[in-house]
Formats: sequence, structure tokens, C-alpha cells
Amino acid sequence: MAVTLYDTTLRDGTQREGLSLSVEDKLRIASKLDALGVHYIEGGFPGSNPKDIEFFERARDLSLATATITAFGSTRRKDIAPEDDEGLRALLDTGCSALCIFGKAWDIHVTETLQTTLDENLAMVRDSVAFLKAAGRTVFFDAEHFFDGYKANAGYALEVCRVAHEAGADAVVLCDTNGGTLPHEVLRAVNEVALAIDAPLGIHAHDDAGCAVANSLVAVEAGCVHVQGTANGYGERAGNADLFTIIPSLVLKMGDECITREQLRLLTETSHFIAETANLAPNPHQPYVGASAFAHKGGVHASAAARLPEAYEHIDPAAVGNLARIVVSELAGRASLTMKAKELGIELSGDTAAKVLDSIKELEHKGYSFETADASLAIMLKKRLGTYEPLFRLESFRVIAEKREDGRVMTEATIKVHVKGHRYIATAEGNGPVNALDKALRIAIERFYPALKEITLEDFKVRVLDDKKGTGAVTRVLIETGDSRESWGTVGVSENIIEASWEALVDSVEYGLSRPASLPGER
Repeated sequence: MAVTLYDTTLRDGTQREGLSLSVEDKLRIASKLDALGVHYIEGGFPGSNPKDIEFFERARDLSLATATITAFGSTRRKDIAPEDDEGLRALLDTGCSALCIFGKAWDIHVTETLQTTLDENLAMVRDSVAFLKAAGRTVFFDAEHFFDGYKANAGYALEVCRVAHEAGADAVVLCDTNGGTLPHEVLRAVNEVALAIDAPLGIHAHDDAGCAVANSLVAVEAGCVHVQGTANGYGERAGNADLFTIIPSLVLKMGDECITREQLRLLTETSHFIAETANLAPNPHQPYVGASAFAHKGGVHASAAARLPEAYEHIDPAAVGNLARIVVSELAGRASLTMKAKELGIELSGDTAAKVLDSIKELEHKGYSFETADASLAIMLKKRLGTYEPLFRLESFRVIAEKREDGRVMTEATIKVHVKGHRYIATAEGNGPVNALDKALRIAIERFYPALKEITLEDFKVRVLDDKKGTGAVTRVLIETGDSRESWGTVGVSENIIEASWEALVDSVEYGLSRPASLPGER
């Protein structure tokens, strides 16, 4: 039996600090999750805010092939009949055919948080599930704080699950709400619940002990057929179980057909899309979908991986829509460098590769790093091969920072460049020296290179390499630039932060205007 995938990014995931989604964002993410093959998408808590109410109204117009939009809520309030409970009524008013409600499975939460009796809590669970089932809905019951409750009072935690099942719940979901349960504890508890209750079981894990994915997979091994999680592990505190790690593990390693192999190839694209929509940088070290998930850095390792990838990669990266990469650093060998150059569209002979490798090691000793600066590496390789043709030549630049009476600080840059036999002087103001230089350079050369209008600076990072030297330390600047086709990274190093920035900026512009038609990293 294939596992049912239940995504709660649009509710639980948005509890992550600094993450906020508009209704439009949530609709776009829902469509992406549907294309991936997720079965249930939890849209929000309709009784909690107007945004979620609007989402459910607009979600009715989505054309979904696989997923069912699901509304989330709680059991009825104590001493209130289910038909009179506003929260349960709000769930039905969404029109969703699937609903998920949570109820307390830890006795201390019943007596101290809800301030009611254990029997009344059981009645709340029973009445709520039965009421929603009578309305013809699919109902999932989240046994909140189940694992902590099981440790404290196993009999009561089990009784909560039994009552939900007998009332008609389509799945009883065991929740590690505090995220502190370890895999061996999950395995034991799920096995015992499965023996005591003949109900479809689910798992909802949080990552506070770093075990959310492991707990979810162990729970499936023990018999759970319903898995809840979020895209990229988003969620409050340390996050939720990462569905984008769970899904490929289920399909490729546990033989579960929760989604098709064709859908699985959309995994990396979907992960990055959701990260960008949430205005969060994708985690390069995220399993399966991270940019570094299949990156080979060590020289011997990288060379061997190219010859026999299955011996160095736990899966074929293409299976999840990702790519293997060779990362060039001082650890690289000639074979690694040659492969990386080929990846960048540059052919290197063995002798040339050895000389270039010596140059790279010398530059990295000075503070350069090419691991995330493929564009600077490509330009450096062309310079060593004598094939580099600069698009412009700098005569000089000057940057002035002015502190004004109203408190604002304005920066002005003046640049003198030679472009195709002409000398140009351009001046621009910016909110910092790099911004001002970027604007001035564009004014000077954009008339010759109109494609520059499509190229934008996406990220700017500064690292002090020797903080013991204070303000006189060597500084490394990394710039991420992109257009509608792809992104590329460049690096500059100098004791002068403006000079380091200029170096990285020039590389980013020159590479963007003269790069190959496509690269493996093209998005």
C-alpha cells in the first residue's frame, strides 16, 4: 500500500520565523505540490485569520490533478455541542472534502491546558470526528503530543487514538509535537499502537532533536501509511519533517510508490520554487535537492566519481531533478579541473591543467574561493589560455561617500572606461559604493551591450578573512548575479573592500554578457 503524503507547508510551515506567504503565494505553491504528486495539501486554519478564509475560497478554482485541499482545525470546545462549535462550523464552511482536526493525547495538556477532565477530552474527540464524518468529509485526526503523552500515560494516549478511530477517523496521526522523540522510541510506540488499534496510522514529526525525517521513515516501516511534513522542512522552532527528503527515501530506498518516478524528477525544481516564493535562500546542503547534495570537491574523489558515479553517489541525481557537480578548490586534482573546465565549456590539456591548478592553489592561498564562483573560474581559465577578450577596459573609478545633514548617507561613483574604441565617463549615485559603481558601469556600457538590462545582482556577501588585522584585513566578496536563464557566482579579494567588490562585479558582468548558451546549472 502506497503511503499517503500530507503537506502542511501552507499552515505549519508558515509558523517558521521570518516566513510569510500571501494568498497568491499559497495558491502557486499548492499547484506545484499537486504537480509533484502530493495527495493532501493543508491550506490553513480557517477559524484563525482572514487570509486562510480567502485561500479556501480561491482554492476552489484550482485545477488539481492529484491533491485534495484540506482545512485544519481543532476538536470542539469543552462543554459545547459539535453543531454549535464555531471552529467545526468554519471547517465545514470551507467546502473542503478533507479535514484534519487535532486533539490532546497527553493527559497533562488536557487537565492543565484545556482545564477539563480526561473523559470530557475523549468526548470532544469522539463528537468532533463523528460530526465531521456525518457531514460526508474525509477526516484525519492529529493526536497532538502523542509520543510525550504515551511516555507519561500510555493507556490514556492509546484511548484517545481508539476513540478517534471508532468515531470514523480515516487516519489517526501520531504527532511528535515537541520534536524530542528518538527513532527507537517512535518504532516501539508505533508498533504497540498498531497492535492495540486496527486503524490506519499516520506520523507528524517535528525536528527539535534532528530526527523528524528518521522518525517519519521509521514510523512507515512500523506500519504508518500517512506521512505529514512540509516543503524543505519549514516550520516553527527547528522545523517539521522535510517531505522533500522523505519522498525520495520512500520511493528510491523503501520501494514505496507514493509518487511516480516522473513526478519525482520535479522534486528539486519544486523545492527551489517554494524557497524562492517564501523569499528564503534554498539550502545548498539539503539532502537530495540541495545544490551541494551531489557536489564532489576532493580531487581523487571527484575524478573517481566521474568515472563510476554509482560508487560515490547514493542515487542518480537526475532521479530527483538534481545535478552532480565538480567543485574546484585547492583540493582539486588535474582530472577534477579538466572535468570542471569542460562543464564550463572550456577544453584543458593535461599540461595546461597542471599550470592552472598551481595558479588556483596560489589564489586560494591569498583568499580566493572558486567553489561558488564558477563565473570567475571560467574567466580565470580563459585568461590563462589566452582566449579572454575583455568587453571594456577600466581607466579609473572614484567613489565618494557623503553624510548629509538629514542623516542620509549617499554614495557617488564616477567611472572612466574604454569601450570599443570610445572613452566614456559616467557618474551615478547609489545606496552604497558597490551599488553606485554598478549603476555607473551600466550607464557607460549598456548602449553597447543591451543584454545588460536583463542581468541583475541577486546576492552580495562579504567575509573578512583575517579578523586579527581589523579594518586592514583581507576581504573576500562573493556576488551572485542572474537573469531569466540562470545564476552565476563571482569572487573578488583585496584589502580594500571596494576593490574586491569591483573585481567580482566586473567578472559578473563580463561572464553574463559572454557566457555559453547554457550550463548544467541553468535554471
